Order: sequence, then structure tokens, then C-alpha cells
Amino acid sequence: MTRPTGAAPQGAAPRSPWAPLLGPLAALARACLLLVAVSAVVFAATSLLPGDAAELRATPGATPDQVRELREELGQEGPPWRLYADWAAGMLRGDPGTSLVNGRPVLDAVLQRLPATATLVGASLALAAPAMLLLGGWAGAARRGRGTATALLTGGAAVPVAVTASGLAALLSGVLGLVPAVSLLPPGEPPVRHPELLVLPVLSMALPTALFGGGLLAGAVADAASRPHVADARRRGRPRWAIAAVDVLPFLLAPFLRVLAVSAGGLIAAATVVETLFGYPGLGSLLVSSIASRDVPVIQAVAVSAAAVVLAGTALADAVAGGTDPRRRPW
Repeated sequence: MTRPTGAAPQGAAPRSPWAPLLGPLAALARACLLLVAVSAVVFAATSLLPGDAAELRATPGATPDQVRELREELGQEGPPWRLYADWAAGMLRGDPGTSLVNGRPVLDAVLQRLPATATLVGASLALAAPAMLLLGGWAGAARRGRGTATALLTGGAAVPVAVTASGLAALLSGVLGLVPAVSLLPPGEPPVRHPELLVLPVLSMALPTALFGGGLLAGAVADAASRPHVADARRRGRPRWAIAAVDVLPFLLAPFLRVLAVSAGGLIAAATVVETLFGYPGLGSLLVSSIASRDVPVIQAVAVSAAAVVLAGTALADAVAGGTDPRRRPW
């Protein structure tokens, strides 16, 4: 008797209708656990710093009792585990708390700085993406992703962001005088209205990202170029640009999307250094000033927001890459 199409094989357990949801639910659970871990680590690291917001805000010569009273007013009196639990409970309600420095809602401070950082990261990623494809193709074609080309990319990506930013500022601003040395935006002005202020921060972030991504893609390029259908295309005399665009590029899309997701996370981390160096008013500079003032609610909100963006980007890249990978297609 013919088995109906889609029926389970004889002797096999019937497939649960919830099976397609197990993968996404497991990924969501992992992401939530990672966010909790990030928030706990950041909170613990901040707690280990000398001093707290009450000690820094207290007037000179304040007695320990006065400092303790100020700490109670700020809601920071108690064991660290209880303070963390109170903060986590507020986050679950959608309330990240208020700043310990100025009493302003943390959510307002984050949303005010978010567009500036999003513009900076987006512009850097848009500039780095095509560059990393070109660099990855060059390094992958040279000795199949090994040797001098890959070593140069890896070494260039290892240069600290602060060194790259300082060198670009010295050249483009100090020597050539093409752009301002600082990126102080006028109050209330969006960054896109002052593109000259974005040049140094964007280049400082995009250049190491392109080198890093190119080094990661070199192996994928070498692997795709060694496939039989590529060798067959070469024997048939197909032009090199056609081989790259038709035979190699589809196999690079999946790893390229994953590299972009990883690079986005690196850019968010690099923004902290770059924004501080150039005086750019984004989340990175907010994080640095909050660490200096021990403003724990702001530190927690910025760190968790950055981690959530990275995790969401990685999950989206994995989903898109899985659907576009030619090796996983049923035809």
C-alpha cells in the first residue's frame, strides 16, 4: 500500500507539531540567558570599582553617616545581590530606573543618544561591508586564503582603535586640514546634517572592521574558489568577473552575513573609544561618563542594550544565512 505523502515512516514516532518552534525557542532562551549573564557581569564589575555614586556626589568633608544617608536616598544601600535584583525587576517592568547623577529617567538618556550612535555604527558598517568583500576576495585568491595577504589583514585589524583614530586625526585634520579634529554636534542637530563631523569617527571604526572582516572571509573565498563548478567555469573560459559574481559570490553570502553581525558588535564596542576620543555625543561617551560617576542604572541600560542589539543581529544573520546558503537548498 502506498504511504501518503508527508506521512511519517513506518515505525517512526509521529513528528510533534511544535517541532518547528523548538529551534527558535531555544535560540530565544539562549539570548535571554546571555543578556542576564552580561547584565550580571557588568553589575559585578561596576561594584568592584572604588567608590560609588553617593561618595562621588557627597560634598567634601561629608561624614560617613551623611554618605550613608545619601546612598539611601539614591536607593543604593544594601547588599549587591539585592540591588541587582531590584534593577532586574525594574527592567522586567520596562523601567531601567533613574540616573544616580541627575535623577533623569535612564530611558530618556539612552533614547537621546541612540540616534547618534546608530548613525555612526550604520555608516561605518556600510563603508566596511564592500571593503571587507574586496579584501577577503584578494586574500582568498592569494594562496587560497593563507600567507602574506591574510597575515597583513590580521595584523592591521589588531591595531588598537585608539591608535587608528589618532593616526587618522593627525593626518586628515592636523596635516591636511580636511576635517575637524573633534566631532561635537550642535545641540539638537542630527548627525547627518554635519557629515564633516562623521568622517574621522566613521573611518576610525570602518578601517579596522574592514580588515577584520576581510581576514575572516579569506578562508570562505578560498573554499568557494576551490569547488569543482568553479574549476569547470575556468576551463570553459568564463571571465574572472563572471566567475566571482556567479560561481563564488553565492557561497559567500552566508558567511558574509555572519561576519557583518560579528562586525556590528565590534563596532558598538569600538564606538565607546571613538566617541570619547572625538567628543561625539553617543551612547559610547555616555557609558564612559557613567562609569566615571558610578551611575549604575545608566551603565546597565547601555550595556544590556548593546548586548541585545548584537544578539538580535546575530540571530537575524543566522536566519537569513541559513535560507540563502546554496548548500542547504533542496534543489
